[in-house]
Amino acid sequence: MAEHVFIVGGTSGIGLAAAARLKAAGYAVTIAGRDPGKLDSARRLLGEAGGLAMDACDDRAVTAAFASVGPIDHLVLAFGSHQGAGPLAAVTMDSVRAGFAEKTLPHIACLKAALPTLRPDGSVTILSAVSAYAGMPGTAGLAAANAAVAALVPALAAELRPLRINGVAPGVVDTPWWNFMPAEQKQAAFASYAAMTPVGRNGAPEDIADAIGFLIGNGFMNGETIVCDGGVRWGGRPA
Repeated sequence: MAEHVFIVGGTSGIGLAAAARLKAAGYAVTIAGRDPGKLDSARRLLGEAGGLAMDACDDRAVTAAFASVGPIDHLVLAFGSHQGAGPLAAVTMDSVRAGFAEKTLPHIACLKAALPTLRPDGSVTILSAVSAYAGMPGTAGLAAANAAVAALVPALAAELRPLRINGVAPGVVDTPWWNFMPAEQKQAAFASYAAMTPVGRNGAPEDIADAIGFLIGNGFMNGETIVCDGGVRWGGRPA
């Protein structure tokens, strides 16, 4: 019987790419997202995949969703927030708080709700971001929320063993996360980041999906976060 992967945030971007990769590898996949329209579109794209609508910021909805999804072998948490972005002098505390509410706290809520149905020796893969590891001006609020998510990995790997807890910290990846920017601003930002990245390009969702698939499939990986960023944190400045 195929192992069951539950991907929260699996309706677009990295989560959807991970669902496609894992389904192709023979896993049974269920995806969750808060937008029913995106959920339906993603399920049609994937073909045979389970799906349920769930707002990860709603604790009651999270508890109900995990109670209904059935036994889980592997859990992937692939959601984020652009709240908290901007120079420290300009960012508002409301935005910083919203970043933690949308990014950090849902990870904890989902992990707690998953425990009764997660296979004891299965795996959890959570997504932080390169901002937690890099000195990028204008990202302090984002970095704080993502660093809090990344800190869950070693703590829970020790606490929940033999359940494996790993993470991926994506770099600049072309996903709908960036849609808060006007098109021209996004294009300029992407060009700048690509010039700073030693591999000469920004990431694709499939790059991160490959890292997620590796962490799920390698039973000797535990308590680690893969920074999958093309080396942007080492690039320094545009070439």
